[in-house]
Amino acid sequence: MASFEPQNPDYVAEVRRRFAQQPYNLSIGAEVSDVKPGRVEVIVPTRPDLLQHNGYFHGGLIAGLADIAGGFAGWSLVEADQGMLTIEYKLNIVAPGIGDQLRAVGEVVSRGRSIIVTRIDVFGMRNTETVLCATSLQTLKVMKLPPELLTSAA
Repeated sequence: MASFEPQNPDYVAEVRRRFAQQPYNLSIGAEVSDVKPGRVEVIVPTRPDLLQHNGYFHGGLIAGLADIAGGFAGWSLVEADQGMLTIEYKLNIVAPGIGDQLRAVGEVVSRGRSIIVTRIDVFGMRNTETVLCATSLQTLKVMKLPPELLTSAA
């Protein structure tokens, strides 16, 4: 992974705070497990309502989790008054989402002034077994946050 310098000295707290403000993240039981400059790891424990008919994690959840991890990897590098908006992402599901939890690792590949590109790998985890179930490329737009979002607390 390339080395990136965060623009916000409080980037870890900001990523965690902004993550906790998004109802979708909370509704699926997602948690930020690790934050580094340009890298964010998110986990989701298994729940019956997140599985499809064969008992695997639903593909929509896998895709959503990839979007979240990549977006917050990008967010870890921007200034305090900036945020992210996904422009596009491509996801390849390469194996069923199995296990007790999903773990998505988002890493910034390229950081420009207004565009950030990330790569995300999503893993199914069961005991000590780890299976790559999806890989994704994502393009993010860096945007100035509206004033009301700058003052809102988690």
